[in-house]
Amino acid sequence: MNRTELVVIIALAFLLTFLAGWILRWAYGKLNSVNSVNVSEIDDLANRLHEAEEARDQAMTYLQQREWELTNKLTQTEAELAAAMEGLGAARREAGELQGRLDTQQAGGAEKESA
Repeated sequence: MNRTELVVIIALAFLLTFLAGWILRWAYGKLNSVNSVNVSEIDDLANRLHEAEEARDQAMTYLQQREWELTNKLTQTEAELAAAMEGLGAARREAGELQGRLDTQQAGGAEKESA
């Protein structure tokens, strides 16, 4: 092998390496290209995600407020129920006492009539 053949072989090797690199770079660019349609689609998805997160935050705030209102209403209703039950118990005791007095008076009146 003489000097000219060696230069030609090295030149062909460099040319093939250059072509392989160029073809691989072109293929990589095609596979990873982001065109304007994809960018607008990504922007649209980002906007929709942001709106959905805001809606979720508003819904969570509403639910927390509603839960607080219902908890307060439940506490108030339980307090009213307890007061009503105490009043009912007092009324039953009073009715029992009145019934006892009435029974005592009727028994005393029946003894007076028989005597």
